[in-house]
Amino acid sequence: MRIAIIIGATRRESTSAKLSAYIADIMRKEGHEATLFDLREKPLPLYNDDDEEIHPNTAELMDTVLHADAVVLSTPEYHGSLTGVLKNALDYLGKDQFNDKAVLPVSSAGGAVGVSSLTQMQTIVRNMHGVNSPEWISIGGAQRQFQADGTPESQDVRNRVERTVLYFLKFAAKQRA
Repeated sequence: MRIAIIIGATRRESTSAKLSAYIADIMRKEGHEATLFDLREKPLPLYNDDDEEIHPNTAELMDTVLHADAVVLSTPEYHGSLTGVLKNALDYLGKDQFNDKAVLPVSSAGGAVGVSSLTQMQTIVRNMHGVNSPEWISIGGAQRQFQADGTPESQDVRNRVERTVLYFLKFAAKQRA
């Protein structure tokens, strides 16, 4: 399967970006194609429905998600919500890109967990006719530590992320069938 992973973080050394790269590695080890679309590296203009021209980064995002079999949305949680850059990116997308595709929400929070951002992403996905995974990934506090090789320091976090990603891959394959 082809999986698009959209990283909605703008901070250098972002925990969300590290977690997304770790998720992509697990997916690749399972034989899947995982494409990271990092909104820090490929910023989008502020969404304006009146704009007639499509920015090259926006066109690339739309094409990446359109041709993906499943999608991962990854965000830090700021003030109980997903980031503005991720919401802006999602405003450019819609049913054409998400219809009947499995979507895994992922959050990294400074506090214990990022449940608010996860539920908000699920609401947005549902409105774009995507299919929310029953499982999600959230890390917070001390769980946000990563080793130099990009793996989470905590064995518990590694196990939980791997278990959820493997579940999501099965869920996405069933959704495609």
